[in-house]
Amino acid sequence: MLRVGEGIGLRERGDREAARRRFADLWVEIGGEGGDAFHRCAIAHSMADVHDDVEDELAWDLRAREAADSLTDARVAEGGVSATVAGFYPSLHLNLGECYRKLGDVDLARDHLHRGQASLGALSDDGYSAMIRNGLERLAQALARADLAPEGHGCVVTLIACAASWSGLLHESPARWPDLVVAQLDRHGRRA
Repeated sequence: MLRVGEGIGLRERGDREAARRRFADLWVEIGGEGGDAFHRCAIAHSMADVHDDVEDELAWDLRAREAADSLTDARVAEGGVSATVAGFYPSLHLNLGECYRKLGDVDLARDHLHRGQASLGALSDDGYSAMIRNGLERLAQALARADLAPEGHGCVVTLIACAASWSGLLHESPARWPDLVVAQLDRHGRRA
């Protein structure tokens, strides 16, 4: 676990490539998918955080969650972690929810948001839990904004959809433009 911590330190100092190499080496050392579940969970969870490609990040987050599913509290304690396995899930679901949100799968993102929220009781009341709670809240807000966007395309599609009925806008006094834009957004049900 010390070497996983060193990889996390590399990531925190901004050397994501060195962190990826460190985690990849550790992954091979533990036997990859056949390795100890505790080490697989820690390495995969950390490896996900140093990937720039969301698909790669998701693959590692899924490995971490799969490893956590086979962990016991006794094995976690042997690894020197004071939390229970249940305490791993809020962060795991937060990361999975964020990946699915970035990939545009709002339903899966929302499913992991709800799972993460439901598992928050397993966390202590400390800085780590506050970070995870805040992350889940930010995910919930991002998903709420996604619900306002037609088919996940945000305000660009909204403006295009409104453009046809805005043709008269240029013939109006510029002082009236803000009110007319708001009226168009209200008419199309896209005003936040």
